[in-house]
Amino acid sequence: MKIFTETFLIAISIFFIGVIASSLISKISKLFLKKISRRTKSEFDDYVFELIINIFKPIGFLLSLYFAIDFYFQEDISFVSVFLNIDKLLILIIIIKALNKILIRSLKETTEKIHDQSIVSMISSLTPLVKALTWTVGSIFYLQNIGVQMTAIWALLSAGGIGAGLALKDPVQEFFEYITILLDKPFQKGEFIKAEGVLGSIERVGVRSSRIRSINGEIIVMSNSALTNGIISNYAQMKRRRIVHKLGVVYDTSPEIMKIIPDIIKRIIKEANNASFDRCHFTDFGNFSLNFELVYYIPTNNYFAAMEAQQYINLRIMEEFKSKNIEFAFPTQTLNIEGRKT
Repeated sequence: MKIFTETFLIAISIFFIGVIASSLISKISKLFLKKISRRTKSEFDDYVFELIINIFKPIGFLLSLYFAIDFYFQEDISFVSVFLNIDKLLILIIIIKALNKILIRSLKETTEKIHDQSIVSMISSLTPLVKALTWTVGSIFYLQNIGVQMTAIWALLSAGGIGAGLALKDPVQEFFEYITILLDKPFQKGEFIKAEGVLGSIERVGVRSSRIRSINGEIIVMSNSALTNGIISNYAQMKRRRIVHKLGVVYDTSPEIMKIIPDIIKRIIKEANNASFDRCHFTDFGNFSLNFELVYYIPTNNYFAAMEAQQYINLRIMEEFKSKNIEFAFPTQTLNIEGRKT
């Protein structure tokens, strides 16, 4: 009984000495690291120092508890071994959580220095991947450390990885297409584009798909791979919009009237406040019409503003032609609007 009491008291003493020692180390380290942090201007260094200091106490507590139990149950090796494995697991969890906090804070510090919102979104989206990676590496390290045979586990992980790779092929591809969109910037949120025959404004760029608000009002969801692998016309990134217009008049139109038609159209476009005349020529003899080609510019990247300007010019041409008894012929070509970045 006396030996039991002495062993128990020594074990308790070991535990408390370890706790006191870890507390002293924590305080001394705090004073030492404070002196170092004063020499640095970065708040990130202070955060890392404080985080390291804060894990000294719980790790010291767990180590002290292990040494005390190891001394008290020195004859029961199996129990000590089990407790050692539990102790290692708890210490590993503390370290991984601290490491995750440091890595996430590092990503946050990086994003604060970047003024590009798309890059900020991309870096922020990497946070779950960073956490998953640290926990995976930590788990493998722990299993190896406690003596688990990793051959079967590696084989299982390899087989699972192949299966997961096949199952997640499309989502992973879409994620990398999302990264491509963020870095290459073929379009951004709010811009008006034409892709796969769809005209509309980008409302959201997601990890797997993007949402487009079409000119008809409905939401169209397109996969990122369909967007990046196709042809995209981005009207938002051009300084002005080029409009090519074909119109025809009947063969009964006199040469004198044919000569003044380009001047009439030129005057109409110059009267418009938001259009710039380029050219108007009598181009060819059609099957049923004498054809003119009109080209003018509208200094806007807004599709709807361009439509308003085009409508105004079209109506003014109809009014002028009617007042001068100029008769339209059946059109040989449909109206074509071509946006170009100039």
